[in-house]
Amino acid sequence: MKGRHPRIDRCICSKVPFSELKEAVDRSGADSLEALQREREFGINCRLCHPYVRCMLKDGRTVFHEILRDDS
Repeated sequence: MKGRHPRIDRCICSKVPFSELKEAVDRSGADSLEALQREREFGINCRLCHPYVRCMLKDGRTVFHEILRDDS
């Protein structure tokens, strides 16, 4: 599909939109993936969302159009 970009906006295994995770961050002040997981369950099975959530915590984005890999 030439010219199409992915739209990644949620945890696949938990079906939780990143926008809902961002709301939980705003409410709780969570500043790490682990702290956010104490507020809301996500990213437990496949963990594919972890690099996106880390970016969300840094810059506030809740929609991504690129594939991110977890290098940590």
